[in-house]
Amino acid sequence: MEQRTFHGPVTPEDFARVLIGEFDQGNLRAQIVGQGDNLVVQIASRAFRASGGQTAVSIHLAAVEDGVLVSLGQQQWLGVAASLGQTALAALRNPLTLLGRLDDIAQDIDSLQISERIWKTLESAAESLGASQQISERLRRLTCPYCLTANPVGEAHCLACGAPLGLQQPVACPKCGFVSQAGTAACPKCGTALMT
Repeated sequence: MEQRTFHGPVTPEDFARVLIGEFDQGNLRAQIVGQGDNLVVQIASRAFRASGGQTAVSIHLAAVEDGVLVSLGQQQWLGVAASLGQTALAALRNPLTLLGRLDDIAQDIDSLQISERIWKTLESAAESLGASQQISERLRRLTCPYCLTANPVGEAHCLACGAPLGLQQPVACPKCGFVSQAGTAACPKCGTALMT
């Protein structure tokens, strides 16, 4: 399961609506399950589609502090593989059958790329809504442990009292965007090594 966190003024419902708009058409259907801060968008092949094999994928959307955690489940592609295999066998018997199955091949290739399309759709939506995988502006503040003054992330010393702030700096995972406390060696969500 691949996960990414988008920080900023975005909600699970914002992402769910964008995914429904993008994928509930053609040979695909999409639906929202759940409500509030935890939603699941299910995208699957329509039951009576015109071409291609069957596929399905679930996207979990959960509200986190100043953003949304997106978890993309494993795509079920066995139906797509079977459809491509059927096309290959038919082509071995008679190469001219490829002409009649061009629609199936195009749909199968499109289905295999659905995960990429989901991430591109979410990244585009996040950008248009003012969100990103960078730490949000609100989370870019540290509280000085000595005088309790808020300081921007990255400041070496407290603006008010001059105390060192280096050990308090939060770290955002470069791969999934999850924010961890200072000193965390690896991202707790995806395992990527964090720069300290």
